[in-house]
Amino acid sequence: MKILVHLARLLVGVTFIFSGFVKLVDPLGSSYKFQEYFSSEVLDLEFLIPYALPFSIIMIVAELVLGVMLLVGYLRKFTVWSLFILMLIFLFLTWYSAYYDKVTDCGCFGDAVKLSTWGTFYKNVILIVFNIILIAGVKHIKPLFGKGFARIVTFLSLVGSLFITYYVLNHLPIIDFRPYAIGKNITEGMTYVPGSTEEPPIHDFSLETEEEDLTETILNQDKVLLVISYDIYNSDFEGFEKIKPIADEAIQKGYHVYGVSASPSEETLEIKEDYDLPFNFLFADETTLKTIIRSNPGVIELQKGTVVGKWAWKDVDNVFKK
Repeated sequence: MKILVHLARLLVGVTFIFSGFVKLVDPLGSSYKFQEYFSSEVLDLEFLIPYALPFSIIMIVAELVLGVMLLVGYLRKFTVWSLFILMLIFLFLTWYSAYYDKVTDCGCFGDAVKLSTWGTFYKNVILIVFNIILIAGVKHIKPLFGKGFARIVTFLSLVGSLFITYYVLNHLPIIDFRPYAIGKNITEGMTYVPGSTEEPPIHDFSLETEEEDLTETILNQDKVLLVISYDIYNSDFEGFEKIKPIADEAIQKGYHVYGVSASPSEETLEIKEDYDLPFNFLFADETTLKTIIRSNPGVIELQKGTVVGKWAWKDVDNVFKK
């Protein structure tokens, strides 16, 4: 029993730390998943949508810190029962996703690892079995290097998690697992692999005006700056004030500058006039824009379809300081 508990402790602890970390570097991604779960088409809990971000932060930090607490052996009873409760929540959500074919990517490992809905559910079943073993053999969970060490490591993991969360929410994810990461080519990401039945990593990217599709044209241009705001009215309006002089400078340097939003043309025209923006807005899918960049607004630079730079609006002063 003792050996089984130690194996379960290692497996569950490492899994929760990894799962928490890959979401910690991009908490907005998890909040978008919770918004999807809370929507009328899924759980019909729309009153919770405004709280999706704090809810996701609490869940992510809890995952990572509880995983650390399990490995170092701090507050063992509290830890194993807290993990069990979390696992019950995850088990229900992943079962619901799989059975009703909702939220086909639960984001359990962020954008780092993709699993099928049923694969994710069975993974959680296995983890909850190991969690039950931990509850049954909790007496075998001893602190590593003493209670003082376990307490300090737990405290540092909590402080570190909160610091990383604060940083990425004010800037951009410190690790980008998405197909629009710096160095990725969008055209290549849209290409189907011969003989494969899987969709390419990018399958819903388009840039359109009311009259035409400019996707291919823009992806073939050499110097492109895209100012992205998935939802104009939910954006940080201060960002447009900071982006305006950068857009002016980019045009002087020969860049093709476009705004991109999923908002109606009346709203984008209003924001263009209010902030005297030197570019017109194109239309793109909201989910795609949320995936491209987490900042609203944010800026990305393309060179013939390759992402060579990404900046949150707070960091746009660095656009030409590469």
